[in-house]
Amino acid sequence: MATSKNVLLIFHQEVMYKPIIHNLVRNFDLIFNILEAKILPRREGRLILELAGDEEAVRNGIEFLESEGVTVRTIADQSRRDEELCVHCGACTAVCRPDALAVNPETLEVEFFPERCVACGLCETACPMKALKGVNIERLGDAV
Repeated sequence: MATSKNVLLIFHQEVMYKPIIHNLVRNFDLIFNILEAKILPRREGRLILELAGDEEAVRNGIEFLESEGVTVRTIADQSRRDEELCVHCGACTAVCRPDALAVNPETLEVEFFPERCVACGLCETACPMKALKGVNIERLGDAV
C-alpha cells in the first residue's frame, strides 16, 4: 500500500557528507520531495523530506537512515488553523516561507492556503494564540 511521511532528518557532522540520501532512494525504491533544507557547513545539515512509496519501504528507509547515524523525527503532514482562536495578528505570516499564510490587504485578515503548507511548524511557534497546530494524517493511495 502506498503511503507518504514527512520527516525531519538531522545529519550530524560525522555523517553529513556521506551519500545517505542517494543510498536511501536507490536501495529502498522511495520517492522524496525536499520540503526544506538548512545546512551549517561542517556542523550539521537538516532536511525536511516527504518520503513516498510502499509502506514497508518507507519504514525500512527510516530504519536505514537511523542505522547510518541520522536523527529522524516524523513531523506533521499539514497544519490546521482554529478559526475561533485566530485573532488575525499576522505574527504567523512573518515566518511562513511558502506563503501559506498571508494578510489580505482589503480585509486585513490572515488567510490560510493549506495547499502551500509544508508543515514546518514555524507558524505554530510564532502564533501567540496557539491557533495553528500540526496534524499527522495518513495519505494512503496518493503517493507518487
